[in-house]
Amino acid sequence: MVWSTLPDGDHDYYNARWYEFTGVKPGSTDGEGWNAMFHPEDQERAWAVWRRCLETGEPYEIEYRLRHHSGEYRWTLGRAMPMRDEDGKIVRWIGTCTDIDDSKRQREQIEILSRELSHRIKNIFAVVGSLVSLSARQSPEHKAFAAKIRQRIAALARAHEFVRPHSEASRPGKRAVTLHSLMSEILSPYPAHEAGRIDISGDDADVDDRSATPLALLIHELATNATKYGSLSSDEGRVDLTTQVAGDELVLRWVETAGPAIGKPPEGTGFGTVLSELSIVGQLGGQLAREWSSNGLAVTVTVPRENLRRRES
Repeated sequence: MVWSTLPDGDHDYYNARWYEFTGVKPGSTDGEGWNAMFHPEDQERAWAVWRRCLETGEPYEIEYRLRHHSGEYRWTLGRAMPMRDEDGKIVRWIGTCTDIDDSKRQREQIEILSRELSHRIKNIFAVVGSLVSLSARQSPEHKAFAAKIRQRIAALARAHEFVRPHSEASRPGKRAVTLHSLMSEILSPYPAHEAGRIDISGDDADVDDRSATPLALLIHELATNATKYGSLSSDEGRVDLTTQVAGDELVLRWVETAGPAIGKPPEGTGFGTVLSELSIVGQLGGQLAREWSSNGLAVTVTVPRENLRRRES
């Protein structure tokens, strides 16, 4: 659906698709009549966003529920751009409305399933921890060992909150953590971390959940593979994890040494590897490169610093 307004925001044009979708009479939504087409719970919010755009000249974008000719309200993405003359003065606004109701409901359903799955996974962690505690009571001589196992299980549960996908609704607030503390949290369940065979050094940086989740996913995947096949699969192997802030970029280096000799890169690529690459490239706009040598795997990740945290509103 396409529409346009005068510089003051009064609507003076809608295309035929608008009238087909809404079922209203031509001209009935001119001026400010458009706001009555929104769901009552969305009207004040939509009007406030539109008024701010008229005052500042910034692009307009909002999701709201628009009344369909059937009488139901369907989720719609509204967008508009100001058209300016050669002096920069706004002479008209050109906007669109896109029906996103089906995809919106699909996202909500996926979010519900994701929360349920996460809840069950956390329950599994809790059950396993309880089983370890009960077993330790029957074998007091293993009490200290059981305590360490429970700590690692608890650390895995905390790491899960970073690794699992988050939506705007499920993300844990706007909490910020540092990159080094995040990496320590993700690596804490691994015995090599406690043994001092994983070293974290370099420049630290603040991150929020927007970047913490893909970064945590990457570190978790690298540590898991290193424990299975790489340097951390041997008692002497180690990982050096360094971070460097270079201008507008953050450079992260994961270097494995003293592990099993590597003859050649793996022939296949696992799902976890593909997912971590998509997270770095797709979500953070970064780059990821792997180098395979006889000494071990080296991974270099470069991410724009501006993508590590959301901009303050």
